[in-house]
Amino acid sequence: MRIKVAPSVLSADFTRLGEQIRALEAAGADQIHIDVMDGRFVSQISFGLPIVRALRGITTLPLDVHLMVVEPERHLTAFAEAGADLITLHVEASAHVHAALGQIRALGCRSGLALNPHTPALMISEVLPLVDQLVVLAVNPGAAGQALLPEALAKIRRLRELTAAQERPMDILVDGGVNASTAAEVVRAGASILVAGSAIFGATDGPAAGLASLRAAFRAEEAPNGPAT
Repeated sequence: MRIKVAPSVLSADFTRLGEQIRALEAAGADQIHIDVMDGRFVSQISFGLPIVRALRGITTLPLDVHLMVVEPERHLTAFAEAGADLITLHVEASAHVHAALGQIRALGCRSGLALNPHTPALMISEVLPLVDQLVVLAVNPGAAGQALLPEALAKIRRLRELTAAQERPMDILVDGGVNASTAAEVVRAGASILVAGSAIFGATDGPAAGLASLRAAFRAEEAPNGPAT
């Protein structure tokens, strides 16, 4: 199966954001990952609606908005209207996850559900029918450039087992610590979408070269005879 790559604009050069996104689109990026942080759910503050609107105006790639905010249900309509194609909320951040996932779909977006490193995989079992994409935080959320936590691999495998009984395909996205050294093992564990920030935008020869290097690192796992996920 083909593995998708989602560059994370948290690591982009914001003085050249349009140029970098266009280069990544031309190089074959699959979607753009946008980490929205409120300074409460995580300690950092990143960006919000203006960036989503700006990106919607310069790319046709799907925009995957990752809400790392408390009470995400308060912001779903605004991000959908700004141009999000997929909206992910955290299972730890909302008291009404079931309702919020339903609202995302009612707004015409695909729904994502994220789990922090300490959150058990089973936390998502009751709402799986409302989820289009599961997100495994492979680092403690809030900052780019962290090393992948080894225990994240076991969680990816558990989630792949939990989703195997679903009658529709479900993506498992891994966010944090993904680079040329870790990409293959993440894919072997069962991930189908890799978020990468520093590994792409921090590449010496530019983001397009970073994307190519990352794809080369897991290409063998995409082969027809590679591990099933």
